[in-house]
Amino acid sequence: MSAEIPASREVPKKENRFKVWRQTRPFWAGLFTMIGGVPIAYLPYGDMRLGNVTLAMQTTAGAGALIIGVLLITLGLTMWFQPIVRVFAGVATIVLALVSIPVSNFGGLVIGYLFAVIGGGMSAAWAPAPPVEETDEEAAGAEHDGRPEAAAEAGPALDPETEAMVAAVFPEQREGRQPLTDTTIDAKGGRNSAG
Repeated sequence: MSAEIPASREVPKKENRFKVWRQTRPFWAGLFTMIGGVPIAYLPYGDMRLGNVTLAMQTTAGAGALIIGVLLITLGLTMWFQPIVRVFAGVATIVLALVSIPVSNFGGLVIGYLFAVIGGGMSAAWAPAPPVEETDEEAAGAEHDGRPEAAAEAGPALDPETEAMVAAVFPEQREGRQPLTDTTIDAKGGRNSAG
């Protein structure tokens, strides 16, 4: 649920597919939003029986409450299946939750309102995990373990002529090939390493 924990970008095992799917989208925000939409949509139409007493909370704005509840459920599904629009879905969820207070029996007896506001806030605040970066040791290990697919994953090899030019310009990189963006040249012509 945290944006601090990066999700794996590799092909997951069968038992981890749901976990990876859940970590790459605002899952809990969508779940809370859908849970909030149910009481908002249901209470103006439903009734409860307490012994011989029927408690009906029907109002004249039942259609508005139904529309708000269905929209909240739809926004929850949108958070799950279209996480790129999570901020819009979160803001729309909060607005609909606020509108449900006068329209739908105090926002589904405040239960639906609270779930929808929490879900909308979580959706607007959620950020995807940063991509997992490959360290230099992993890249060097992939180049030298002898598998053709590991060499393909490490990136294209430079031809010997280009390697010689890189070694002439950057003599400190003769041992292992490092990305050229790690070394910069300052205004006086000196080299600065960024690592």
